[in-house]
Amino acid sequence: MAAAGSAVGLGNIWKFPFEVGEGGGAVFVLLYLIFCFLLCFPVMVTEIAIGRKTQRNAVGAFNALGFRRWNIVGKLGILSGILILSFYNVVAAWAFGYVFEMVRGNFDVGNNFGGYTSDIVKVFIYGVIFMVSTALIVSQGVSKGIEKATKILMPTLIVIIAFLVIYSLTLEHSLTGLSFYLKPDLSAINGKVIYGALGQAFFSLSLGMGALITYGSYVNKSDNIITSATLITLMDVGIAFIAGLMMFPFVAYLSNGTMEGVSGGPGLIFATLPGVFESLGSAGVFIGAIFFLLLSFAALTSTVSLLEVPVSYVVDEHKMKRKPAVWIMAGVIFLVGIPSMLSGGYSEFFTKFITYFNASGPTDFLSFVDDTASSTFLPLGGFLITIFAAYVWKKHNLEEELSIGAPSYKGSLVSKYISFAITVLCPLILGGIFVLTLMGKFFGVEVFS
Repeated sequence: MAAAGSAVGLGNIWKFPFEVGEGGGAVFVLLYLIFCFLLCFPVMVTEIAIGRKTQRNAVGAFNALGFRRWNIVGKLGILSGILILSFYNVVAAWAFGYVFEMVRGNFDVGNNFGGYTSDIVKVFIYGVIFMVSTALIVSQGVSKGIEKATKILMPTLIVIIAFLVIYSLTLEHSLTGLSFYLKPDLSAINGKVIYGALGQAFFSLSLGMGALITYGSYVNKSDNIITSATLITLMDVGIAFIAGLMMFPFVAYLSNGTMEGVSGGPGLIFATLPGVFESLGSAGVFIGAIFFLLLSFAALTSTVSLLEVPVSYVVDEHKMKRKPAVWIMAGVIFLVGIPSMLSGGYSEFFTKFITYFNASGPTDFLSFVDDTASSTFLPLGGFLITIFAAYVWKKHNLEEELSIGAPSYKGSLVSKYISFAITVLCPLILGGIFVLTLMGKFFGVEVFS
């Protein structure tokens, strides 16, 4: 449940819809699903298996297996988690602040999202509250904090989203939105869409950053890793999918069927949903507040897992007590995230932080960190983990660990596929995607279109 909470969060409900919009709709969804099950699943079971085998954090796991030079993979993962949490906390602060905007009946906030994100005092206060809440839960440990919260909050969030899906399908032009979301145009596939879909899959499933190695270290030897990974993947993909079913009929309704604004970027959900809640009349205040409150809790399950990775490293490798480690790391990450807070319009320098080669305009600091950590470091981390498992630790050792708690695993089709995936498929595709990302996103060079 803790790992599922890590996987399910803003990546599904905030990031997935706007990435689908940017990626051309259904063709992005199709690639995302393929990547989740064919590429991400083998990486997931590998990370969990390494964690369970060693009972150590993302860096200590490689040391425990006797390959200290490879702990650079764990360090890259920890760096990725720190960078991602630094901007994730900012987006979580936006969502938390929207709870109060909905309670006030300020549905117009969606039409002035830029003004909202540039109000640095509000965003700073909400960000402090969110990071403190995250630290309080992590200081209590995984089982007592996040697991108990996840069991209550995730089902409630699913019920709220399901209600909004049903409501969205009753609106005018909803079929236009569904067509955009569910009817793929294969001619729209290009390098940008491919590495965007893979980056989203890795971000959403918390792969390549050591989170699942860390959580794997808490897994009991009697547990079936394959079953657990399957449930985590299905829960994550399922919530992302229904979030899209909710969002795109709303976009179609509010744009009178033109789908204008569908590629609205990070502000898509914050710009679209307030108008939807306003259309619900007096009930919109309650539903809007509940939705963004639960979205905040979903974000909290992910911020907790992201903070747990560096905390576990500091506790295990540097012998620091848990509570001081939590508060020190939370403070450092919050400070790292301040430029992302300022990039919402308050500071022109951070709002127009960098212009990539051949780009049509500048990229803000938050998006730059997202591009660097999520779209680049995570696929690289996945590539290195599969190389390590297949050719350094050796795949027969991975198979031996996965068969513990799963007596029928050895010799099964799943076993043969995972062996093939980590040996050939994942290194080849993840390595290629890493190169594509560097060339396409940062240098504007499309290898194919």
